[in-house]
Parts: sequence; structure tokens; C-alpha cells
Amino acid sequence: MSLTQQDIEATLAGISDPAGGNIVSAGRVKALTIEGDAVRFVLEVPGEMAKAFERIRAEAESRVKMLGAATVSVVMTAHSEKAPPDLGGKKKAAAPAPAQKIAGVDRIVAVASGKGGVGKSTVSANLACALAAEGRRVGLLDADVYGPSQPRMLGVTGRPASPDGKTIIPMRNHGVTMMSIGLMVGEGQAVVWRGPMLMGALQQMLLQVQWGALDVLIVDLPPGTGDVTLTLAQKAQLDGAIVVSTPQDIALLDARKGLDMFAQLKTPIYGMIENMSTHICSNCGHEEHIFGHGGVAAEAEKLGVPLLGEIPLHLDIRTAADGGAPIVVSKPDSPQAQSFRTIARGMIERGEA
Repeated sequence: MSLTQQDIEATLAGISDPAGGNIVSAGRVKALTIEGDAVRFVLEVPGEMAKAFERIRAEAESRVKMLGAATVSVVMTAHSEKAPPDLGGKKKAAAPAPAQKIAGVDRIVAVASGKGGVGKSTVSANLACALAAEGRRVGLLDADVYGPSQPRMLGVTGRPASPDGKTIIPMRNHGVTMMSIGLMVGEGQAVVWRGPMLMGALQQMLLQVQWGALDVLIVDLPPGTGDVTLTLAQKAQLDGAIVVSTPQDIALLDARKGLDMFAQLKTPIYGMIENMSTHICSNCGHEEHIFGHGGVAAEAEKLGVPLLGEIPLHLDIRTAADGGAPIVVSKPDSPQAQSFRTIARGMIERGEA
């Protein structure tokens, strides 16, 4: 008998909610997906009751398995339902918890962009593979929760295991240990989550994944200056950030905002990367600067941050990423791959990776 959403919700409705009713009627069960005999869903709970809900999470997993599911993944996210602090100054708000070091991870480097479409994820995947090719132990966290692309770029399929329902075993390919929310949902399925669920998922991918011993964890951030970056800076000790931009003025306007964001978060800027810097025609060899040229170098000089490298606009970079083997892996001797290797070597020499 195939599992249905109605069957699963019916059995979960038999679990009482501490606030009254059951966990389904209370709206705790989110993002329920069924793929064959594999079931996944999110259990959204009040932050102050997270420990109490661990028993409920285990019971929910057990009940769904009894329905015939071979594997059940229940991700528990927490949000605060406490009243906001008194703005009149009578009560002092509690200080936020200090950022944590991730066990076994020496350095965390964020790769960001002010806007989408500048190739940040492509740069992140190739930089991770380039560092691995240089002998570093590398992890890659795909923190672009609404638009995860690293599973496709790194050619990773399957589902991460969770032996105890708490810790998550990441996936690995091309010498890179990787985790992405894209591995937890279907490829064509949208992640329709509110802010607290989003932040809870990011926190779990940071702190509950068994990353192992890593020299560097690359974090592929979503574009812009929103909640994900703020949560990352609050929960984990960021050692540095790289901002990716194309040379065009519109992209640079947003890149400046990204740089200012990291300055406000007191995160060191390792430098900027100019992506889609130049294009050389594969037929005639003519070089043209489709998005302009030198804009990122000028901006980096103006702001006093290093220009780490210039990556060309080339068809092979795109097709390699679409094929699941970044160009650093698929064509390691190509000039395009070497541009990423040069950036990786520079980071290692400066002690940034």
C-alpha cells in the first residue's frame, strides 16, 4: 500500500500537543513530502520547548514507520514565542548567545553577492573543488535555502542519513563534503518556509551535521543582505567573506551593500572576485567584455580590499556545473580551471583556507 499525506497526517493527529489539541491541528507539521517509501517533514516547535518536543519527534517518527515508511526524516525547527522586549528601557533584553565554533572545522568562509545571477554558486563550487585539489579538507554548505543549486553542481544525489534523528551525515563528491537543503526536498519542490523555519534549518545544517575534520568550510550564501547571513554570523564564527560580482555597474551597486553588511557584522573581507570578466569567442578568438571590464578591480582598490581573481565568461564553466562536475574537476588543465586554482592557492598562502 502506498503512503498518502492523509494517512500520515491522520496518524500524526494521534499525538497530543502540549499547547492543546494535536500536533497536526496545532500546525506543527510542515513541508511534508513523500517519495516512494521515504517520508520527510518538519516539526516546528517553540524554541523554549525544544527539549520537551524531542520525545514527540521520536514518537512521530515511530508512528510513520509503523505505517510502512522505510525511512522517516523529521527535522525539528524552533522559533521563539516569547513577547518582544520592553522598549521603554525598564527591562534589559537578554544578550544573544555567542557565535560557536563548529567542531572539527578550522575556518568558515562565506561566499556572498549583493544580487543574484552573478555566478556566486558556481564560484563557490569551483573554489571548494580547487581547494580540495590543493590538498585541503573542504566542506561546502549550501545556505541558499530557497534556491539550492550545489547538489546539481557537485553531482550529488541521494539523501543524507540521520542515524539518531539528531545528527546528519553529509554527502561527499569531488573531494568536498557537502550539505544542502536541496538534498532534503525534491528537485522541483519549492521550499515555502517562514523565517523561523528557515533559520532553524540553517542552524541545524551548521551545528548538527557531522562535518568531520575540515580545514575550511565554504558557505554559499543566498544573494542579498537578509536573515540567512545574519543568522550565520550570529551562530557560527565567520573567519572571512568573499564577495562575487560581475563588472557591470548595477551588480557593483549591490556588491557594495554586501561589503557593508560584512563590515557591520565585523567579518573580515578576504577580497572580491570578478566573475564573467571577459569572453573569448570559441570560433574566432576575439575577446570582448560583455559586462564591462575592470569594475570589480576598481571597486576593490577604492575600498581597500584585495581582488582575488578574474573569472572569464566561458561556456565550459556553465556546462561543467550543469553536468555535476565543476570545471576544476572536469577540465583541470584548462585556463578557466586554473583561474580558480590560482585563487585557491592565494588563499592557502595567506592562511585563509
